[in-house]
Amino acid sequence: MDIMLFHSTYGLTPSVTAAAERLRAAGHRVWTPDLFDGRTAATVEEGMALRDALGKEELLKRAVLAAAPYSDQGLVYMGLSFGASVAQTLALGDEKARGLLLFHGTSDIAESAAVDELPVQLHVAEPDPFETDDWLSSWYLRMGQVGADVEVYRYRGAGHLYTDPELPDYDAEAAERTWAVALAFLDSL
Repeated sequence: MDIMLFHSTYGLTPSVTAAAERLRAAGHRVWTPDLFDGRTAATVEEGMALRDALGKEELLKRAVLAAAPYSDQGLVYMGLSFGASVAQTLALGDEKARGLLLFHGTSDIAESAAVDELPVQLHVAEPDPFETDDWLSSWYLRMGQVGADVEVYRYRGAGHLYTDPELPDYDAEAAERTWAVALAFLDSL
């Protein structure tokens, strides 16, 4: 499977590279575009400031340009937190997308979005300050309305970025369960 993996607001950190290596070890080809031009953040607030300084339009443009050379072959879009919102936006706009794998995040859904049974898997903490229960319920319903085939996995007690071993949110047990389910999802595509 060809996977375009987008980083969180922390930037292209060693943990993102490690996630890509884990996917490669499972037999996938993976690209990890650096949307922040080599800058990384030490805190989520610092990361949000980086994201906001670049702006949503510029970040989406960078993401589209990174994916464009590979999108004809049918990509799985994957993202971590902020990167999940980028991945979701691209997958819903790419008629050749093979799947969408979201860790720790979702995004608004464009009114014009429409897919044909796009396989989608979301892994998120429960509770998650960035992905509230009400938001996730409406997101799930809306994704179904646009034609996505969605599975949602919640991890009670885990922190927001619980798969990132570099962060205080890290939860080894939840991370391993997430990876097991996510790798099986990728194998099913």
